[in-house]
Amino acid sequence: MHKFILILLFVLSLFSCGTDTDTGEFTVGSDYLALSNKVIMIDTVTVEMSTINFDSLVTSNMSRILIGNYDDPIFGKVKSDSYFQLSGTNYALNSSGSDTESINYVFDSISMILKYDKYYYGDTTKVQTFDIHRLIQKVKPNTDDSSFYNNSTLSYSPESLGKISFIPRPTEKDSINIKMSNEFGDALFQKIKKREITDFDSFTEYLKGLVLVPETSNSSSVIGFSAGNSKVRLYYSKYMGDSDQDSFFLDFTIIDHAKQFNSISLNKTGTMLQNLPISSSNLSSNLTNNQGFIQSGTGVACRVEFPNIKQFKNISTNGAIVNAELILKPVNNSYSEKYPLADSLAVYVGDNLNRISGTLVNSAGSTVYGILNKKSDEFNENVGYTIPIGNFLQKEMLKQSDSRSSLILTLSGISKSVDRIVLGNQKHANNKIQLKIYYISY
Repeated sequence: MHKFILILLFVLSLFSCGTDTDTGEFTVGSDYLALSNKVIMIDTVTVEMSTINFDSLVTSNMSRILIGNYDDPIFGKVKSDSYFQLSGTNYALNSSGSDTESINYVFDSISMILKYDKYYYGDTTKVQTFDIHRLIQKVKPNTDDSSFYNNSTLSYSPESLGKISFIPRPTEKDSINIKMSNEFGDALFQKIKKREITDFDSFTEYLKGLVLVPETSNSSSVIGFSAGNSKVRLYYSKYMGDSDQDSFFLDFTIIDHAKQFNSISLNKTGTMLQNLPISSSNLSSNLTNNQGFIQSGTGVACRVEFPNIKQFKNISTNGAIVNAELILKPVNNSYSEKYPLADSLAVYVGDNLNRISGTLVNSAGSTVYGILNKKSDEFNENVGYTIPIGNFLQKEMLKQSDSRSSLILTLSGISKSVDRIVLGNQKHANNKIQLKIYYISY
């Protein structure tokens, strides 16, 4: 017991009491927990929070068509266009018997059928409007890699091939049907009928691809559709004189998911994030009303640092961090039914330039997540994400170099959604970040 008292007195003298200071000093408060004669709990260590913005996120090969836009009251104007290349399993009209020239086949109509995949964000009680445009540029990355990113774009014709205005029902209905231009559909039909289109190469030479573009005037949500189950369907029939006509159709689908991507943008003008710097830097939460920000799709992420963790080596000649919990609190009134909280946070380890080295893992090597406690109370004090970071802090404490790693927080669906979260830092009035470190001497 005498040794424990000496250790505690040393800790109290090493770090000043009171509140954390901007210089990065941390303190040991009176609420320490003596679990045995060798373990204490320290809960007043300085945690620095900031917001960063990744240069780009891969959004191709995600199997989701993400379309829409809305004015976020905190983040700004969010918008997602979706680009894709189509393919057919068959490029010939129905043929039977001697009717090989298909001279009696006539065009009926063409539609795009988009299958909901149940994802949505924003206000789905308001009308959503978007247009279909024809690409005039091949669906091919501009760089040497094979991916498209949230800031990738392709050139397209200003002419709309189809428009729809609807109230989204992503959890109630199966799909939406958009009638497309008869002129466009008939021209494609004639190319196939005349055997000018016979395979994938001739098809994509004629129709390079399509893009779905939301109107910015009245849209208030972003909706997800299944890339694998959506299609363009061309309807045609066989003229039979006075008899009933036989009806047929050809489907064109997104077979190569690497050739489908979402271009997701965020206009931050007039928000606290409008001065968010380049990806290698960060915006301190002290400059954003003591808040850190995360948003999927646009690359906004939260960075958390522990500037004085190495000083724990001075507590005892033989000591270790045996456990630690980081508890992050969503800011009150920043989430709602329209902007719900995600069930978990993805946690990565980064350097001072925000370069990610890997996911956060525990001592067993398993990936660690921030798990949401959904148990609410009158003032939402219990709502928060808990991340076990003992293994990470122990390694940081023992580092021989002066380099310092940080934790970078994102959402699990970072490349195919627009969910967002606002978190409080240690100075936030109501939703302070908390860190509890359990330290053992031996």
